Amino acid sequence: MLDRLAGNAALKAELAAALRAGRLPHAVLLVGEPGCGAGFAARCLAADYLYPAGGPHAEAVLRQEDAECLVLRGEGASGQIPVKRVREMREAIQHSALSTDAAGRVLFIYGAQNLNGSSANAMLKIIEEPPEGVLFLLTAASAATVLPTIRSRCAAYTIAPVPADACAALLRDRGLPAPQAEELAFVYEGHIGTALRVFGDKDARAALDKARELCGFAASNDTYRALALLTKYERDREGLTALLWQLDQLCSAVLRRPDYGGACGGLRPAQAADILRAVAETRRHVTANGNLRLTVALLAAQIA
Repeated sequence: MLDRLAGNAALKAELAAALRAGRLPHAVLLVGEPGCGAGFAARCLAADYLYPAGGPHAEAVLRQEDAECLVLRGEGASGQIPVKRVREMREAIQHSALSTDAAGRVLFIYGAQNLNGSSANAMLKIIEEPPEGVLFLLTAASAATVLPTIRSRCAAYTIAPVPADACAALLRDRGLPAPQAEELAFVYEGHIGTALRVFGDKDARAALDKARELCGFAASNDTYRALALLTKYERDREGLTALLWQLDQLCSAVLRRPDYGGACGGLRPAQAADILRAVAETRRHVTANGNLRLTVALLAAQIA
């Protein structure tokens, strides 16, 4: 199943060799920026570990439906992994019988940076004395964000985005029209997961369209229309956050390739740089729970 992971040839070869030789560490940390496929890579590795011969059970692992796979991820407003859930997983690992079809059991910890002090300590008790056959697969956007006590017990591997042309080819294989596949691969710099999410999620597509529209208003110094668009986010902090992220991607794309400004209403690199600075300031206000009405008004004035 590791072959299904795009790019990352050296990583796949190293992990596959470790699996074949029975040398795979019992705790693996897969590090990759959002959209690079760290979670998918973890499921591919789990499928090959649990079901070396492949088959329906291995496919179920990729679909996150296999009974031998346990999952921990952040919960609630804080996004942290609560210690109670870690203890529940520990009980499930220690006191439930393994399937006769699987080579072991896998515990996924998606977003390992969300383990707080208490939940990390509880997790250490399992990782340091792992039950036989249990593989711990952790993911994180950055190894530096994972608590050192957890990070030091894991073998860390980095998942890299693929080149834009390879990303575009994969997107075309998934059914995206060629022009759209090439544009999304460029804008999101080979982050296949991000491109697929934007293509398949109407809210993400809407945020991208609004960001592109706002870039056009900025290019023509149309403060009135920029403010009219942004006013819709005065009570929508989550929507504004998504819009800001898409603005970042579009403006960064214009800086990387100035001719892409034509797809953003004629936005010039200098204007894109100004928007990026304004977005960074706006994001600080949003994160600090600032007044959204004042925040969007200031953003409109700064970019147009």
